Amino acid sequence: MRILTRIGVGTAALAVVVAGTTIPADALTVTQTKAAQTRLTKLGCTPGPVDGKAGAMTSAATVRFQAANALSQTGAINSTTYARLLASTAKRCDVRAVPRRTGTGRRIVISQGQNWVWLVDAKGKVVRQGGIIDNPTYLKPGTYTSGAKCGRAARIRKNTDGGRLYLNNFVRFAPCGIGFHQIPTYKSNGAQIHADWLLGTNSKASHGCIRVSASMSATIWSFAATSVRVVVIR
Repeated sequence: MRILTRIGVGTAALAVVVAGTTIPADALTVTQTKAAQTRLTKLGCTPGPVDGKAGAMTSAATVRFQAANALSQTGAINSTTYARLLASTAKRCDVRAVPRRTGTGRRIVISQGQNWVWLVDAKGKVVRQGGIIDNPTYLKPGTYTSGAKCGRAARIRKNTDGGRLYLNNFVRFAPCGIGFHQIPTYKSNGAQIHADWLLGTNSKASHGCIRVSASMSATIWSFAATSVRVVVIR
């Protein structure tokens, strides 16, 4: 890859490369990586420690930033991502506008493109929002309604995959077995199969359901105590 030049950005120099190509990890100095992590932290993207090491948590935070800012979700800091990250117009990861054309009133909105979910009350106020793990192969865009499907219960506090996992706070909204639930936990020790910091990324794929944090699953459980519309967009 051909590096064109190096320019100063704040206190850190930025390697400017051919647009859209990935900056190799060794092209970023520790100072530059810390600058990126500091900015990701400020924007609510949760990259973990500001240690100058572009590890898995920083990559996940970069995906959340890229998703929130309509960039290609590679998890790598290329020239486009770095420039957008340091721009005053950069959008936050943790607070996002409800996508347009998702209707009005009380609803749950899922953006598969952003790996994100919003709970919206009857007055249009966002009650809560956060990252998800899903699988667009199984869950198609459309409007659904939470509740019993295919003769199965609408909500199951401690659902199971039929094997070694629990799907806690399971709220069904699409036929026949698709719903919201906490990141699956092992029956043997209660540990989650992956960390919360992977939510809001495309790094994992569910078996069709919408995985969320434990606290978000509890909020959805209460929010869907009565039937609620669920709008899924790409």
